[in-house]
Amino acid sequence: MGGATAQQPKVSATAMRILEVAERLAQTRGFNGFSYADIAAELSITKASLHYHFASKADLGCALIVGYSKRFAEALGQIEAADPRDTLQRYVQLYETVLVRDRMCLCGMLAAEISTLPDAMRAELRSFFDKNESWLASQLERGRKSGALRFDGPALELARMLTAGLEGAMLLARSYEEPARFEATAKRLLADINGPPQRDGGIGRGSYRTARATAKKRPAVASR
Repeated sequence: MGGATAQQPKVSATAMRILEVAERLAQTRGFNGFSYADIAAELSITKASLHYHFASKADLGCALIVGYSKRFAEALGQIEAADPRDTLQRYVQLYETVLVRDRMCLCGMLAAEISTLPDAMRAELRSFFDKNESWLASQLERGRKSGALRFDGPALELARMLTAGLEGAMLLARSYEEPARFEATAKRLLADINGPPQRDGGIGRGSYRTARATAKKRPAVASR
């Protein structure tokens, strides 16, 4: 495991195909739920070819997190709106567009396996959540200063609560195969800081259907 690194692998067509399959398997089965043999069989390549691009599964895991984090950061840059409430609604939709594919947030899934992951993957995973929470805290503070959001205490604490709430809601919704569970939780989390519901905004009825339609148009993790 000692060879794990956060550096991106050489961007070749084969490496990209490996990453795409590994990410889907990790999001649906968990990191410990698949092997190099699974990837090799699906792509009709040898395990030697896999090891050429990613010497160990730890190397592959780090590359997955780094790539996912980069795409997630790009997605955050695209959802910021003038009204912080709109930004938060779009943030929730990033989760929804993953859920409608019957997947989990990659890093949320990996967090459930943290005790079995190599140190390098743990470090990248924590970095992902630190950056996520920092961005969310900045949006919350922006909303509080503008009067669009109302909450007490440090914005970072609320950001951590929202992240935990959304990740947990996603897990339970997938467990029950009931996306409405996620939708209801997200709606409540935002209502608690938005105050009275907006006339045409919010995460309301039909949001899941909207997310399903949007998911077909977005790449896999502009959708989180």
